[in-house]
Amino acid sequence: MRRGDIVLVDTNVIIEAVRVGSWRALRSTFRVETVEKCREEARSGNQRRAGYVTVDDAALREDLAVHAVTGMELAKLGLSCESSTSLDAGERHLWAHAFSRQGGWFATCCDRAAVRVAISLHWEDRLVSLEDLLRIASLRGAQILKDQFRTVRLAAWRTDALLTRGLP
Repeated sequence: MRRGDIVLVDTNVIIEAVRVGSWRALRSTFRVETVEKCREEARSGNQRRAGYVTVDDAALREDLAVHAVTGMELAKLGLSCESSTSLDAGERHLWAHAFSRQGGWFATCCDRAAVRVAISLHWEDRLVSLEDLLRIASLRGAQILKDQFRTVRLAAWRTDALLTRGLP
């Protein structure tokens, strides 16, 4: 993975990148893309909740490709990967979009279920942690990331999913 590569991001990655102050720089380093459902989720939530991170809608429109996902794309993912129904809406839409893409891309997420689905679709080489993205971009903030955004956590989830892929 290198600067300029396409990176698909889910809702929680957007929020965490905003929280650590690296969202704009991340977008200028990579071709960051998401889906409408993730953009919608990133702008919502309980603003009175402790630790709530406000994501500015203008920041989500600037230098960010946001893709609409069709019912057909969701159906194709569901037929190809039954476990995709375990994903939350934003992750399911993001993976449905990824499933329909051609060409090279990477994705970052922070959820074990999303990693399991990605592994079942043989995307293990496409997954990258937010921590690694920040390192490639030479950005500060990696040291204050929550654990689920770190490389070691992604590696553990990926290994677990690889070991159990194809087992009943």
